[in-house]
Amino acid sequence: MTDVDPLIRRIQRDAVIWCGLATAAALAVRSDSPAIAAGVAGGGLLALVSLFAIRSSVDALIGRLTGTTPARAAAGIGVKLAGRYLVLGLAAYVMIARLRLHPVGLLIGASSLVAGASIEAVRSLRRP
Repeated sequence: MTDVDPLIRRIQRDAVIWCGLATAAALAVRSDSPAIAAGVAGGGLLALVSLFAIRSSVDALIGRLTGTTPARAAAGIGVKLAGRYLVLGLAAYVMIARLRLHPVGLLIGASSLVAGASIEAVRSLRRP
């Protein structure tokens, strides 16, 4: 998957930076509980995997609508998308139930894409 839109690249970069800073902040504030920092990092990983799942499904759908993807290959778009979200749900379960990562940390990490988009929105408001 290649990015042609620099906006998407900036949002991804800002989300990764936000997640890294939030992980470091969680570790600095609660050094006695590294599960919170690990939860932030895990939530960021879930957000990243979710972004790529959505992007690949949208790319496949656009390919089908423009005629560059054959009908047979496009038939499984919905199944693939559902399968990707099944894997995401399983990963979230493993992180919370088995790895015992902090759920609030996961939520903070999972919101890193929203934070990246917010940072880009503020940045675009400052441009003349």
